[in-house]
Amino acid sequence: MGWGGVEGRVRAAVEAAGYAASEQVVVGLDDGMVTVIGTHAEFGADTVAYTASVSKQVTGACLALLARREALGLDDPLARWLPELPGWADRVTLRHLLLHAGGLPGEEQAWQAMRAAGQVDWTTPGVLAMLGAVTGVDEPGRVHGYCNLGYVCLAEAAARAAGEPLPSYARREVFAPLGMDATVLWAGPDPAPPGAVPLPGRPAPLTLGDGGMWSTVADLLRWNRALAADRLGVAAVLHTPGRLADGTAVPYGMGVGLRTHRGRTLHSHGGAWPGLTAKLVRVPDSGRSLAVLARADGVDRMVALTDTLTDLLLEP
Repeated sequence: MGWGGVEGRVRAAVEAAGYAASEQVVVGLDDGMVTVIGTHAEFGADTVAYTASVSKQVTGACLALLARREALGLDDPLARWLPELPGWADRVTLRHLLLHAGGLPGEEQAWQAMRAAGQVDWTTPGVLAMLGAVTGVDEPGRVHGYCNLGYVCLAEAAARAAGEPLPSYARREVFAPLGMDATVLWAGPDPAPPGAVPLPGRPAPLTLGDGGMWSTVADLLRWNRALAADRLGVAAVLHTPGRLADGTAVPYGMGVGLRTHRGRTLHSHGGAWPGLTAKLVRVPDSGRSLAVLARADGVDRMVALTDTLTDLLLEP
């Protein structure tokens, strides 16, 4: 690849994106050889941090593995796995939720309902209890609209289909085979897993599916490389664009965003929570990828940084 002066270029990109010298950012690049560059020694390649919505890729992989083994069907109605939900769950399928097309309420509406019921923590039981009081949803399959609630439902459905908690299933079937030894799905009771760097803002939510994964830049690069090599045997289904009921293509697979940049296909996903932003990008036609974690707010800054780094990945 011939990345001349890569460390200087990465540090310049971090500064140009608007990160102050005091903010902790770690960048990992993989073009067959891994390069990790951090702005602070205490936040490096092996530091365990919250990854927020980057977790959705693992949720999608767990569903894909269970579907391949016929433990569940991606077109199963949600009601098959969460029968405690109201009648609308008969019309919403797992595939609808994977594509953010289930018609579920938005997060602000969900928060208001949960607070009204005296629930102050974003937990899986709390989200499911709130959805149990929802009398109707929009027509599923009609509109693609990003929805964290759907991924909480998917994680619970996966756990029930697997017959065990999702953290143990993901450890055995995903993280351990890929050598992601520092990565865990965490649902509490403590705010963060042992050895992780706590968030500088408010504690991370304790839901699984929409978030819940704590990882390192080194492990996230292992994840990228494993998908490039299809080591789990589910890469094709994860990266197949979805379609709405009218046939409209959706730029999203199973927990993976699908887009083009400078004429090249990218597989990517970001994540954010107060005090933390994250991003993964893979270039499937070259196998190159990046992973970035920042203990800092500002999704716009993360997008600017990773767009610049993606240009670096696309160089000959």
